[in-house]
Amino acid sequence: MDPAALHELRVVEAELNERWPETKIEPSLDRIRALTDLLAEPQRGYPIVHIAGTNGKSSTTRIVDALLTGLELRTGRYTSPHLQLATERIGVDGGPISPEGYVEAYRDVAPYVSIVDSRNDVKMSKFEVLTGMAFAAFAEAPVDVGVVEVGLGGSWDATNVADANVAVICPVALDHAEYLGTDLAGIAREKAGIIKPDSVVVMASQPAEAQQVIMNRIAEVDATVAREGQEFGVLERTVAVGGQLLKLQGLGGVYDEIFLPLHGEHQARNAALALAAVEAFFGAGAQRQLDVDRIRAGFASVIVPGRLERVRAAPTVLVDAAHNPHGARALADALSSEFSFRKLVAVVGVLGDKDARGILSELEPVVEELVLTRNSSARSLDPDELAGIALDIFGQDRIMVEPRLDNAVEQAIQLAEETDDPGESVSGGGVVITGSVVTAGEARALFGKEPA
Repeated sequence: MDPAALHELRVVEAELNERWPETKIEPSLDRIRALTDLLAEPQRGYPIVHIAGTNGKSSTTRIVDALLTGLELRTGRYTSPHLQLATERIGVDGGPISPEGYVEAYRDVAPYVSIVDSRNDVKMSKFEVLTGMAFAAFAEAPVDVGVVEVGLGGSWDATNVADANVAVICPVALDHAEYLGTDLAGIAREKAGIIKPDSVVVMASQPAEAQQVIMNRIAEVDATVAREGQEFGVLERTVAVGGQLLKLQGLGGVYDEIFLPLHGEHQARNAALALAAVEAFFGAGAQRQLDVDRIRAGFASVIVPGRLERVRAAPTVLVDAAHNPHGARALADALSSEFSFRKLVAVVGVLGDKDARGILSELEPVVEELVLTRNSSARSLDPDELAGIALDIFGQDRIMVEPRLDNAVEQAIQLAEETDDPGESVSGGGVVITGSVVTAGEARALFGKEPA
């Protein structure tokens, strides 16, 4: 990348970071509505697929994006948070916006942001500004469709100034308890706020209390629903080299011989959810199926960085952005069902506001040894404090502490290569680096992976 462009990007990020962070919210759409009004409502210039839920949002968003691109639509993709570089958040044509494009998008909206700031006691948050940038960049491109991931919650999320043609509700679980609470029904109600009148809702399987709330919202606004396990789902799944082979029941029939270059049953279910969303977008149904060859090509092109991503071989090193117990459970299931490591070592760095105990408890059955560390975030949990939590779960003999992530990874690789039997081959060990999106992103950078 051009050093001058990266410098300008860093300048813009420094300006944005002076605003409220994404972890601080004030439940109102007034500021983002004021901005989009000043920008002539760019979010209404193209249809939108809007994606909410607790886990699987980013993966589902990227799969939807890949499928729509494979069907020859020009897409705009908005996701959060980023793993390595802020440009990952705003994508056009299936890839991240350039640093120059990101800076230009910011400079274009900045005068209007200043106007909104001057009219409100609370200035626009970083996420609100980024959302305005994304909507404006999509209109400028212009795109045929926007694929938009909710940042936090749903009803009061800045992205909810858009009225989606298709609303996707990924699995709902407990996360961000300090903002969304610990009432699953209440969390589901917040996420169901993206469902608008006359839209199509594509819903993953949900806990009963969450499903009831979502169905109530669907009835309230007279939306149409397609449900995993009823109108669509995974029919067959076979582990394959580099991913899995799927047979999916879609709204328009069966799609077979689908290669998905992602690991885990949870990603297969995300794939079925994304397929149904794309079918709903095109109006596919019992009398109309999408082009199967293009769907296959779209699935084969999927890239989801930091989700059980292999960054090294011999020993295998995987990076996963699981940051809550639900995500850690999906990770553990995939590790046990799709990999046969002689010994698996986990490097874990968790943010202080997350359920570290829940994450570690889900990983314990599949991990032999644990190297606890921290990432560069100011919110990162101190590794010694993390070790105190891990002690009850793993026991003293299975825990090591390495405050620096690079040292922790090096230590984990050494542990994975060790064997008690001098005659045994040292091959077959594995390392998984997880616990936070920030940890995953910094691990990718350590192994020379480019932002995607």
